[in-house]
Amino acid sequence: MSKYAYFPGCSLHSTAREYELSTKNLSQELGVELVDVPDWNCCGASSAHVTDRGLDLALNGRNLTLAAGIGLDLVVPCASCYRRLASSRKSLSEDPALSQQIAAVLGQPLALSSQVRSLLEVFTTDEVLDKMQRGARKSLSGLKVAAYYGCLLVRPAKAANLDDPENPVSLDKLVTLMGGEALPWPFKTECCGGSLSLTDEDSSRVLIERILNMAKESGAECVVTACPLCQSNLDMRQMQLAKSTGRDYNMPVLYFTQLMGLVLGLGEKALGLNAHFVDPRPMLQKVGLV
Repeated sequence: MSKYAYFPGCSLHSTAREYELSTKNLSQELGVELVDVPDWNCCGASSAHVTDRGLDLALNGRNLTLAAGIGLDLVVPCASCYRRLASSRKSLSEDPALSQQIAAVLGQPLALSSQVRSLLEVFTTDEVLDKMQRGARKSLSGLKVAAYYGCLLVRPAKAANLDDPENPVSLDKLVTLMGGEALPWPFKTECCGGSLSLTDEDSSRVLIERILNMAKESGAECVVTACPLCQSNLDMRQMQLAKSTGRDYNMPVLYFTQLMGLVLGLGEKALGLNAHFVDPRPMLQKVGLV
């Protein structure tokens, strides 16, 4: 059994509860043990790192030290949290003077031994995928999927080291492995404007509309992502776009953990399929997944 320290981040305890629900239930099915980081704190995305670098490094230095105390690598579901933790670890590891400065702020030595891993990376290892294939009860056959990575999951490449920052393929390969059709489309790493949604709603709406239009034009029946900010933005804003543009996208936006859970035969409640603004269940029923 694989074992990791687990950092849920704020989103998975609030707007993305279905992501955590599907993650925890999927982990049990695939033999991945997640040990909650005790007394974790917010990573500071997406405000601390653009206003105060010291605060950003202190917040994430503390979380990294707590993970090191468990003696396990740190797995992070949220793309934004993953970026902040991975970037902070790189900065602190490469600059001893800066590390000492942040340690003084925290009033304790920093421990940076835990590697930071995306949940997508952990759930697409050869060992986990082999277990999934052996335990598969259903298939994504007949489902056309736009794999959407967003702008945070694979960038910056030097810190993330997860996939190609311009043309990532890990989600696409996962969809294909589960029997679905991962569509070629040019917006897989475009920004959805998640950080703009509260400060510049008009710009955010334009970005969301472009992504949804391209997914629709590419023939997608749903979007799959590994980022709770992207999922929330693309899912929730469709109703607003329908009112302003007259176009009803009806494009379900799912987490990759939900699709994996469906293939393994997990039920609707175990995956939180009732939590989306755009109900994915009618689409899933057409291909026999629910």
